[in-house]
Parts: sequence; structure tokens; C-alpha cells
Amino acid sequence: MHVLIGILGGLVTILYLLDRLGIDIGWLNPFHMYRRRAFAKKHGADPIFSIEDPVHVASLLIIGAAKLGGELTAEQKRVAQEQFESSFSLSSNDASGLFGSAAHLLAAPQLVEDQLNKLADKNSSRFSYEQATSMIGMMTAVVEAGGEPSDAQSRFIEKMRSSLVQPQNEGTWA
Repeated sequence: MHVLIGILGGLVTILYLLDRLGIDIGWLNPFHMYRRRAFAKKHGADPIFSIEDPVHVASLLIIGAAKLGGELTAEQKRVAQEQFESSFSLSSNDASGLFGSAAHLLAAPQLVEDQLNKLADKNSSRFSYEQATSMIGMMTAVVEAGGEPSDAQSRFIEKMRSSLVQPQNEGTWA
């Protein structure tokens, strides 16, 4: 027993002296490694994929669909904010903030299509039939405010329509 206490005391002394010398031995702690890895994974990921509120996801998909055709026009911005105000029951300032945050998160134009497809696949179960049809209508209105929709915009809207808008079957066994 006295040998075990001597070994533990020596180990603690060595660790204390290494700490005083400035040598970090925190990497030996498995709990610290797990927390550090989880932190890096959470904060190193694309912030779009951490959004869980259906209103914010819908605004990202709507603004993203408009951005597939290039930069947003002033008319698209105005229509998007009006749609956010009326459909989401937001004030003018809140709708402007929602638009700004969605546009900021979709700032890299070369990644927009890939981000939107992954976001739509991840969040497809969050929307009810009514929410999905409303979102597709808002998406179409914002895209068409900039003129004729591009091929990428049309494909994306059709993909959203086919994956999100699935009517609920009426009946006892449905």
C-alpha cells in the first residue's frame, strides 16, 4: 500500500512540475478531448445546417431559390420582405432582419445550390402540407419578381414541390 501511495505521489508531483514548466498535458484527459472535438465539430460546420426553426429554414430556401439565378434584384428583395411580413406575420423590421440573415448565410454564390439541396433534404420532415405549399408559393413569387426564372431556379422549385408538397391521404388507414 505504501508503494502505491509513493507512486501516485510521484506521478502527481511530476504532473505538477510539468504544469509549472508550461508543458500542457491537457491532451491526456479523455473528457477534455471529447469536449474539444465536439466544440470543433459544432463550430466548424456550416451554420446553415444548425438552424432548426421552420421559419428560418423556409426563409433560407426562399432566398436561396432567388439567388440561384444570380444576385438578388431590388424587386426580389421587396417581394421577399412583403412575403415574410404577410405569411410569417412579422413586423417590417423583423422581416428585414430575417431577409438579411438569410442573405448573409447564403453569401457564397458558388455553394448555394449544394447548400440548399442539403438543407432541404435535412429539413423536409419539418414542414406540414400547408407550410410546404405556402413556402413554394412564396418561393415562386420571389423568383418571378426578378423576371423569368432560370433553369436552375425552375429545377429547384420543382424539386421542392415534389419532395415537400405531398398531400395527406384522407381515410382511416392512411
